[in-house]
This record gives sequence, structure tokens and C-alpha cells, in this order.
Amino acid sequence: MEVTMSIYTDLNIRPVINATATLTKLGGSLMPAEVREAMEEASRAFIQLDELQIKVSEKLAELTGNEAAYVATGAAAGLALTTAVCLTGGDREKALLIPDREAMHAAGMKDEVLVFKSHRNGYDYSVRMTGAKIVDVGSELHSEPADLENAISERTAAFMWFQGGMTGKGDFSLEKVIEICTAHGVPVLVDAAAQVPPVENLRRYTEMGATAAIFSGGKDLHGPQSTGLVVGRKWIIEAMRAIGSPNQGFARAMKVSKENMVGLLAAVKRYVGLDHEAKRDRDERVVAQWCADFDGLAGARAERIFPNEAGQPLPRLLLHIDPASGTNGEAVAARLLAGEPSIAVAAAPDGIYVNPWLLTDEEVAIVGRRVAEELGRRSRE
Repeated sequence: MEVTMSIYTDLNIRPVINATATLTKLGGSLMPAEVREAMEEASRAFIQLDELQIKVSEKLAELTGNEAAYVATGAAAGLALTTAVCLTGGDREKALLIPDREAMHAAGMKDEVLVFKSHRNGYDYSVRMTGAKIVDVGSELHSEPADLENAISERTAAFMWFQGGMTGKGDFSLEKVIEICTAHGVPVLVDAAAQVPPVENLRRYTEMGATAAIFSGGKDLHGPQSTGLVVGRKWIIEAMRAIGSPNQGFARAMKVSKENMVGLLAAVKRYVGLDHEAKRDRDERVVAQWCADFDGLAGARAERIFPNEAGQPLPRLLLHIDPASGTNGEAVAARLLAGEPSIAVAAAPDGIYVNPWLLTDEEVAIVGRRVAEELGRRSRE
């Protein structure tokens, strides 16, 4: 920790206690010792990078219970690569045409990806950067199986399902999507970037029949932040290797280092062996204690929220703040971030969300004390 603090001190950057979530802007999550050690060991030798990708992926497939796996440069790159495979079939010559839509059309490539209108979000760009056109299915409020049936055409390359906070609003079940798409020979890709825990999700979507599922390596897996884990059918993974780095073309910029491949393998190996129930129980105890402590603060009301913002089966605290107290969630969040130590919490419309997920026991106590001090100070002003 002293080395880390020295590095950031030299750069005039203050470390942050993360009481929000595995946010990219805060660095995802922290890598445990076994991940760091594996990456350091991997850095000591030259290897054939494509051979390492194959060997690491075989181990990842075994650990997660999937036909095949692939290490990508983050979940967003996993979305782009799986989309590119569906456009090209893994043909390297066709991959060189991406994202030139005119050239893609001339080559007879499929170039449309179906997405529920209600699932549209900022990660659409990972699909569109391949040159694919997104075709909306249904409306923001409602969709029927007939809407999907009618959207499928000879130009349909894939269906992209985004799993998260938008799921269940204006869509219908993933099982039904898979049933319809399978009948038409359309691959189904699942963006599950933040969908562990539970650990069972690493195989759940592919067991349901999805062609591939994409996870972030730097969230709850606690691997390198710039990694993504793609699991799925053998054909799509093999095609990803064919057009992926270190080959030239569309995916050359999505280079995965030997250190990141080995680091993600170490992270997944650790993760599947964890006692996840014990971790959930610990977080429940923390939230319960915070509820008891914060309910006594003037102008505040504590509430347990479940599941969390990403739909994961983990609790967090919503601390409602009475506007009559003279402050609000955005102001409290800003002061906590600017304070000493710096604490990141999420502002809510009427308060703040406080999450124990990534906190050590020492940090749990610090966060509890600082929140109480902040609200207590405001109530005295």
C-alpha cells in the first residue's frame, strides 16, 4: 500500500474509498495478490501470443463450464468482436472490410443487429463501430414475439441482448428471444458485463442457448480492468481468434497482453472458488448496521435496497435525506468525495446510495463515521 500511495502521491492524485460499485471511472475493482503475482510472472518471458490465447481460453472454458472462451480487451471490445464475427463469419478478408458499409454490402455481408428498443444504451457504439446497423425491436414500453419475427431478415447478423438495469422493461424473456432466433439461425449475444455475481451466470446464458455471453474482467471477477471474458459456442470463439489480435484488421487495436490473459485466468480461477454466500452475508450485516446507525441521524432515513443498480443479488443502502435539513444527495456526495479521506458514493434523487461491496472492514467503519459526521454537521448548521 505504501508503494501505491507513493505512486499516486507523486502524481498528486488522492486515492478514493469506493462505496459505489465497480465503476470504470474509478478503476473497476482491485486485483488480489494472486492476480498481480500471475501477471508479474507472465511479464518475464516471451511467448507466442496466439498460442497463449488458446491455452488460457481452454482453461477459462473449463473453469466456467462453457464450450469455449476468449480473453478480450474489456467487455465493450467483446461486444464489438462478437458482432464482427456475426458479420463476417470469421473470414479474415471480410473482416478487413469492417466498418466500410459500402464494401460490406458489395461483399454480400449481413449487416444488421437486432436490439430491443428498451435496451438501447451507450454501449450500442460497440455494435455500431463494426459498421453494423442497429434495428430496434418493439417500443420502449412494450414488445411482442411478433415484433422480433418481423424484424428478422436476410440481412440480420445477430440479436444483442443487454442484461442489466434496463432488462424487463419493454422486452420479453431471453428464453423466448433465443427460441425465435435459433429457429431463424440468428446468433444471440448477451452483454452480461456486470452480471456476476452470481457466479452461476458465467454459464447460465449459454446454457439457455445464447451463442455467446460477454463479461467484464475488471468488475467482480477482480481481474485486470482492461480485460473482458467471452464465453460461448466453439464456432464463434474460434472465429474471434481468426479475426482478433494479433491479426491485422479491425481488431488489431484490441490487443490483449500476455499479462492480461494470465491475470484474467488467475482471477476467474480464484472467483469460482470463493465462498460467495459468505460475502453476501457480510454485506447484509454491513447494510443492516448502517441502517441502524444512520436512522438516528437528523433529517435522514435509511433503507436497504436489493438488488443493486446492476441487478446483482447484493444489498446496498439508500440514505434518504430530508430537503428541510438544508442539504441533498448531490451535495453530500460531493463533500464526501472532496473530504479526507475521499469517499465515492452515488447520489440519488432524494439522498445517497452507499455500497459495502468493495469495502474492507476498516473502510466500512470509515464510511460510516464520515457519513454520520457529514449529516450531523449539516443538521447543526
